[in-house]
Amino acid sequence: MNIIDDLLAEQGRIASILSQLDSRGWATPSRCAGWTIRDVVLHLAQSEEAAAVTVRLPVNTRDRAVVARGVDTAAERAVEAERSAPEVVFERWRQACEAFVIAYREADPHATVQWVGGTLKPATLATTRLAEHWAHGLDIAGPLGVDYPDTNRLRHIAWLGHRTLPYAFTLAGRAPQPVYCELDAPEGGEPWRLGAADAPSSIRGDGGAFCRVGARRLGPGESRLVTTGPHGDAALAVLRNYAA
Repeated sequence: MNIIDDLLAEQGRIASILSQLDSRGWATPSRCAGWTIRDVVLHLAQSEEAAAVTVRLPVNTRDRAVVARGVDTAAERAVEAERSAPEVVFERWRQACEAFVIAYREADPHATVQWVGGTLKPATLATTRLAEHWAHGLDIAGPLGVDYPDTNRLRHIAWLGHRTLPYAFTLAGRAPQPVYCELDAPEGGEPWRLGAADAPSSIRGDGGAFCRVGARRLGPGESRLVTTGPHGDAALAVLRNYAA
């Protein structure tokens, strides 16, 4: 699966929802506390603009100020400072999405770029953008009563969550532990197998639930995911698909 094709597909799904909204729809409270749907889309535009710039820059020239003052706080302040009319926000987001894709396609795939508090390759950065758009797609679609079914594009997000488990353990003040994941694909097919099958701890179950837990859209206890071993519960508790 090509990450950029899947990112574009996810963004297209969001765009099809947004294109049907009137002013009242844009003002609907999203599932992000304190933010309307317009605010969520503005945040996506701002973060996509940042990603488009980042993917073009060597690591040592990346401005790390946003990390120092806190990602969540910075995002809230940015939205508060740049609220504008829905049609302006919508167009800004679409242009930001296009700019990131262009920058990604021109980037050296083997280069290392800075994103929030760490370094990663362009393809991984694109995966974080898919993860954020999918999570906020849920935040948008839910309050509007719009169906937003899981797709096999979530495999990228499940991979991201598993890949960043060592970081998530460390951030929680725990020593990283090996964990095997075997997840059911939303659209059928072979399960997604992540990590070494002989790892002492494991997480098994629905791939969509796994991604929702990592996006903090579903509590581990509500996920029906099955954990085994000495660190399965801890891994599910710290799982994250985003940087903060």
